[in-house]
Amino acid sequence: MTQYVSPIISVEELLALKQTTSIVLIDASAGPDSYEKYKHHHLAGALYVDLNEDLADIKEDASQGGRHPLPSTSAFAKTLTKLGISPDSHVIIYDDKNSSNAAARFWWMLKSIGHEKVQVLNGGYQAALKAGFETSSKTEAPLTTEVYPTKDWKLPMANMSEVDAARLNNEYLIIDVRDKIRYDGIKEPIDLIAGHIPGATNIPFSNNLDADGFYLAPDVLKEKYRVAINNKDTNHVIVHCGSGVTACHTLLAMAYAGLEIPKLYVGSWSEWSRNEKPIGTSL
Repeated sequence: MTQYVSPIISVEELLALKQTTSIVLIDASAGPDSYEKYKHHHLAGALYVDLNEDLADIKEDASQGGRHPLPSTSAFAKTLTKLGISPDSHVIIYDDKNSSNAAARFWWMLKSIGHEKVQVLNGGYQAALKAGFETSSKTEAPLTTEVYPTKDWKLPMANMSEVDAARLNNEYLIIDVRDKIRYDGIKEPIDLIAGHIPGATNIPFSNNLDADGFYLAPDVLKEKYRVAINNKDTNHVIVHCGSGVTACHTLLAMAYAGLEIPKLYVGSWSEWSRNEKPIGTSL
């Protein structure tokens, strides 16, 4: 029987684990100059994964799949091999946004190919620094491993057509995890049009964290999402964000709470808003 591995690990647990277990530590920080920042300082031993290059297959036209479409599993396998990750590797991921951004996306992708031992660092880079985790600016060398064997994505996903039908069906729940100001259509700092998918419920991913940037306790998260889902079939729950990245933070929160992982709409608002679909606002 496979031993349960919590999706979340604390800094203290990581520091203890490093003393006894071989791990693959990953810095998934994203955003402007993220790689330059990584080269300047990262947690000692951490390898870098690039959201745009490694965790997405960005197309010229974001109306086809959104701003961060998934790569093929074969392309993802090459990334894992480059990082020295094998099916038996114990992978710990963090980013510099309290592990609420690309760290969660990488976690979801690994879980979706069936990887068992993968965890996200609670509080991310900031928490590790505060706890005195050693940092480094040296070039880290990955382990040498065989090509990671992959087939299809295993975790459930929804496409734009399914979302379009689901928004008109009361048996479905569409969760928009973006900030309320974007959901309301007041401000849209990234995509071309402000607003939300009509019928979607706004539960910002940031509400999964406490004031210090740590995940709420599993029982608190469980009750929160139990109320939101309201006995709906998990296959009828679809989670999205702007481009399929921070939505994974909410999927991670649900997994941490011991709930089934619902469907991810990878294209998210960045795809929906570019396809002449109905636009909702709270104005």
